[in-house]
Amino acid sequence: MSNPRVRKIADRIQVIVAEMLERRIKDPRLGFVTVTDVRVTGDSQQASIFYTVLGTDEELDSTAAALESAKGVIRSEVAKQLGMRIVPSLTFVPDALPESARALDEVLERARKLDEEVAARRVEAYAGDADPYKKPRAPEDDLDDDSDEDDRP
Repeated sequence: MSNPRVRKIADRIQVIVAEMLERRIKDPRLGFVTVTDVRVTGDSQQASIFYTVLGTDEELDSTAAALESAKGVIRSEVAKQLGMRIVPSLTFVPDALPESARALDEVLERARKLDEEVAARRVEAYAGDADPYKKPRAPEDDLDDDSDEDDRP
C-alpha cells in the first residue's frame, strides 16, 4: 500500500465505514465499534477493515455477525461516496491490537517488578568501599613517604 492513491482510498473507506457504523447501521447486535485500520490491495479490489469492540467476547461475536450482515449496505455507500468504477470488496477483521497491548503491558509490569527487586538487593549488598573514589593525597602524607625513603640503606 505504498501507492498514495491506494492510501487515500483506504483513509476514505475508513472514514465512510466509521460514519456508517455510527449513524446509519442500527443493528442491536452492533457493540461499541472502533475502526482502527483499513488496508486496500494495490489493485483496489479488496479492502480489509480492522476493528475493535469494547466489551466481552460475546459482544465481539455479535458485532462480527452484525458487520457481516451490514456488509452490502456499507459497500454500496462506499461505492456511492468514492465514485470509483470498481468498488473493493470489504472484509471485516477483528483487530488483535488490544490483546497484544495487554500482553505487552504485562511484560513491562513484570520487568518493572524485577528491576525493583534488583535495586532492593543492590542496596542491601553493596560490593566495595563506601567511598570508592580515590582522594588526593595530603601534603603531610608526601613528607612522611619521603622520610621513609631516606632511611633506606
